[in-house]
Amino acid sequence: MIRLVAILILTWASGTAHADTLQTASGPVRVTQMLKGLDTPWAVGILPDGSFLVTERDGDLLYVSNGKALRVSGVPKVAASGQGGLLDVTVAEDFSQSREVFLSFSKPQADGAGTAVAVARLSENGQRLTNLRVIFEAMPGGAGGRHFGSRVVEARDGTLFVTLGDRGDRPSAQDRSNHMGSVVRITRDGSAPADNPFIGQPDIRPEIWSFGHRNPQGAGLDLDGQLWVSEHGARGGDEVNTIRKGSNYGWPVISYGTHYSGEKIGEGTSQAGLEQPEHYWDPSIAPSGLLVYSGKLWPQWRGDIFVGSLKFDYIAHLGGSPLREVEQIKGPETERVRDIVEALDGSIWFISVGQGAVYRMTPG
Repeated sequence: MIRLVAILILTWASGTAHADTLQTASGPVRVTQMLKGLDTPWAVGILPDGSFLVTERDGDLLYVSNGKALRVSGVPKVAASGQGGLLDVTVAEDFSQSREVFLSFSKPQADGAGTAVAVARLSENGQRLTNLRVIFEAMPGGAGGRHFGSRVVEARDGTLFVTLGDRGDRPSAQDRSNHMGSVVRITRDGSAPADNPFIGQPDIRPEIWSFGHRNPQGAGLDLDGQLWVSEHGARGGDEVNTIRKGSNYGWPVISYGTHYSGEKIGEGTSQAGLEQPEHYWDPSIAPSGLLVYSGKLWPQWRGDIFVGSLKFDYIAHLGGSPLREVEQIKGPETERVRDIVEALDGSIWFISVGQGAVYRMTPG
């Protein structure tokens, strides 16, 4: 039975939804509430016709169109425990032809759960998923309920990048015989592309693109198609990284943070052969969701990076070279920002877990 969800939605012509203004260094921006009443929302995916999909971590996928939010049937079973559940939703670049969407989730396994990716076709009325198949499953899984990572980004060549956390098992991020603490690159059928960096090497998972990550929960392509991720450090040491083929990002050998006990992590902040972050935060902001902006509505923001903060309730705006946080976009709407994406028209959409809502930013 389809469950109606309490919502408030703006169709662009109606102008009836509640909107506020936030101040930025480039002037005011209008923030419009697109959907409310959500239970631990995790990701938003915007469809070509302006309707959108939202995941709730407990396992619901919502389709929102013409002022109504409906629960989508056919979603895979999830292990909704701790930080796990139904996580990212990514709309395929060829959605207008294929109607395919990608979902990441914590998949129940014999020994707990592992991050998995499924692809399915969304029905014309948005109410069900069909032909769902799991195309990737991180191996091995684990019994812990944290550090699933779980962003899915479609690259320009049609391959998929998937971010995976270390599941709380720090050494696993340096062990390429498993998928933990890595960014993997797969095809749309889940196989490892022939040009992945570790193809054919013994005891290395062929899907691995980069490794040495702790818990990357934000990911996006820049204007040149280069992948960037934001990832959680421990006590300090949250990072923004450019992801390079075959590279080691150091966790837990190097870090700009400390363990929660205050003890030193690994061998300091640098070591030969290990990548340095483009930017790091200390204290930690708990980054989740990353967008590299096109400049459509705000030309002055072209190529800048926006990252949501779960801990300090703001959107971090980063720019310049070297990369730095140039401002904090903050208001009641930015309470625990989990996801941030750009719509086709250049508007910026974000999820506030604290408000249980989806918002849309446009020039004020």
